[in-house]
Amino acid sequence: MRRLAATLVVILAILIYGLSLIEMDVSATADEVAASLLLDFSEERLDRFSSATGPREWSFPADFGPHPDFGMEWWYYTGNLQSDDGRRFGYQFTIFRRALPPDSEAGSSEWRGDQVYMAHFSVTDVAGGRFLHDQRYSRGGAGLAGASSEPRTHIWLEDLDMQALNDESSRMRLRAAMQGASIDFTLEQVKPPRLRGVDGYSRKGVEPHQASYYYSIPRLATRGTLTLNGDSFAVQGESWMDHEFFTQTLTEDVVGWDWFALIFNDGREMSLGWLRLVDGAERYYGGGGSAAFLIEADGSTRQIATTDFHMETTGLWTSPHSGATYPAGWRVRVDGESPLQFTLRPLLADQELHNSSVIYWEGAIGIEGDVSGFGYAELTGYHAPLGADFFGNSAP
Repeated sequence: MRRLAATLVVILAILIYGLSLIEMDVSATADEVAASLLLDFSEERLDRFSSATGPREWSFPADFGPHPDFGMEWWYYTGNLQSDDGRRFGYQFTIFRRALPPDSEAGSSEWRGDQVYMAHFSVTDVAGGRFLHDQRYSRGGAGLAGASSEPRTHIWLEDLDMQALNDESSRMRLRAAMQGASIDFTLEQVKPPRLRGVDGYSRKGVEPHQASYYYSIPRLATRGTLTLNGDSFAVQGESWMDHEFFTQTLTEDVVGWDWFALIFNDGREMSLGWLRLVDGAERYYGGGGSAAFLIEADGSTRQIATTDFHMETTGLWTSPHSGATYPAGWRVRVDGESPLQFTLRPLLADQELHNSSVIYWEGAIGIEGDVSGFGYAELTGYHAPLGADFFGNSAP
């Protein structure tokens, strides 16, 4: 989304989109550089970027990498892991890319660049009752941050790193660190990318360009080392990955969104997501009357119609940091073909990213009922309405 969704980011820091203006003072020397970075996505500039307006042709592994002709993009990983003694952890690691206006002053300094990057990294220590999170950003100049698909997929922001370990990019290495925690994981695809919406074209609004290009990798076998305050744990489990790119999606009637990525123990996965509107209504991702996306154990997929999908909140949690009140438990019922009933519960109540540019809740959840397993939830707009400003552009 992910990283919601996700834009997550996305949809979202999430959220580089919350940064409508970034200023960095640097000089032309190695010690200082002077630069002003205006993230202007005013309406007259939007047509200078590509937009998601309909289904596209996909090509992997190239599409695992960047799409710099679009204004926004993110690579978003979440996962639930355990140590050999059964201690549970969750993590989120997202890198966001935002393009500068095409007519930004070019210049010859190596510090100049046409992209800005932001990273969000969080770790949930369930047994320890700890949630650690961090946000970083950098201009894509002088090698400080960037994204590439050649010779292999590589996305980085300083020492935060997502790098392919084979030519197909089906094996990735994730490395991230912050004060008190770090990860070094190897992820391997158990299932291939699944296109979201209509052939990867995911509608978010009434206009064709209010959409993203979006795919998920719903299950990645994950193992490696997680370090907390100097104590290292060998961990293994499963992760979910979302990748979206777009230029304009949300409109001013959007308050926020709820997004869930669920990995069931029976070999299936499910994604749920909707936008919450000012008038209390909901707008589901992808269009076409679909409320959820179910991936069967054999890799086949089906969209669950809104008429067959029912979800109710079973609890609330109020943040001691921001004062925002979030849903804190859900009951889900899916009717129709292969009916299901299950509950979702946070593994830790306090998983709010309260020190980021946009305050939101993103954390590990458990699944119980007709199916069991673990997943991640992303809840945005509960601290303050997001609307179009979250993405730094105007509503059409």
